[in-house]
Amino acid sequence: MIERYTLPEMAAVWSDEARYGHWLAVELAACEANCQLGRIPPDAMEDIRAKAGFQVERILRIEAQVHHDVIAFLTNVNEQVGSAGRYIHMGMTSSDVLDTALALQMKAAVALLRQELGQLEDAIRQQARLHKHTTMIGRSHGIHGEPITLGFKLAGWLAEIQRHQERLSRLEQVVAVGQISGAMGTYANVDPRVEALVCTQLGLVPDTVSTQVISRDRHAEYVQTMALVGSTLDRFATEIRNLQRTDVLEVEERFAKGQKGSSAMPHKRNPIRSERISGLARLLRGYAMAALENMPLWHERDISHSSAERVLLPDCSITLHFMLREMTAVVAGLVVYPETMLRNMTVYGGVIFSQQVMLALVAAGLSREEAYALVQHHAHTAWNQPGGDFQASLAADPRVKNHLNQENLAACFSPRQHQTNLDRIWQRLGL
Repeated sequence: MIERYTLPEMAAVWSDEARYGHWLAVELAACEANCQLGRIPPDAMEDIRAKAGFQVERILRIEAQVHHDVIAFLTNVNEQVGSAGRYIHMGMTSSDVLDTALALQMKAAVALLRQELGQLEDAIRQQARLHKHTTMIGRSHGIHGEPITLGFKLAGWLAEIQRHQERLSRLEQVVAVGQISGAMGTYANVDPRVEALVCTQLGLVPDTVSTQVISRDRHAEYVQTMALVGSTLDRFATEIRNLQRTDVLEVEERFAKGQKGSSAMPHKRNPIRSERISGLARLLRGYAMAALENMPLWHERDISHSSAERVLLPDCSITLHFMLREMTAVVAGLVVYPETMLRNMTVYGGVIFSQQVMLALVAAGLSREEAYALVQHHAHTAWNQPGGDFQASLAADPRVKNHLNQENLAACFSPRQHQTNLDRIWQRLGL
């Protein structure tokens, strides 16, 4: 499934070509810095600039022999540069290249995710505006509560997406950290000015204190943020799946012309995209645990994190990018059934207006305890009974008649009261 839907933009960020390209950018930036500091002759720097390059297939063949990816890469680069290649990687360790380049990949991935999150934000905003007054039942514990609107539900989604935009904006800064500090991170064989110059050129900032690697709390935060956004999409998808159930059917994923829902049952229209999103969110949460496990390394460095990151960082980025696109398509194409919403809301004669009736009785002179017991009796009488009618049952009760006339009782059964403050919420969100 993932192969079928892989998104070229995000996949390109994590390709071998991109990875080695970033490695080369780091090495060239370090050479430029050393040249600026007088440690590489200008003519050698000219050769490096003109000739430095790589071939992915050649690197992989060398790696199969030497079993070290950075050495294989440097060997291939030096095959092209010639004698000036002795200045490449001067005073550096492998992680200077790997972690600094990885920061560039994560930064690029976050930028793509922010674009997709913006598309989803626009789709939710549009639907929220459209359905600001589309009345439906609100539910708690899966049970009918009180009236809300579909727009109000979507406004909550919008606020959550906006928070994620803030998180991703911060995450761009968290991951945009490089290191050129040499073995153990002590700058014993490389000038700290090289690190500063390299990071400036690449749009990064030097890590405050690196060991032989950049500490993995940054990478764990990256993956945890992916999982957090994914769980939000799971929340939206789960809501859509519940609202599309046959016995609810208030909204529905758009069913394309020619689409089929079941090999055996021709009537089926399933929320497959939402289900797909829910399933993939579980992968992201699993990756978050692996990223946390990557934080404790032995002493100044081991490579137990490396093998896991080669899988989880590309996968979580590509997976979330895909999920955002899927959810945007689902929200933009959402089919809404206002008539079904009204039918569901008014079942059993409007028991969902029980609080309004109770408050009206309290205002008319009953104690809260008396009013609660009275209203609860009529609500439970109507609840789940054939022909149950809460409003009619109340209207026939002399105790209710003594405190509320017919007009006052009928006023309790209007959803208008539940929409009086929507404008305040809309103002907060800039809707």
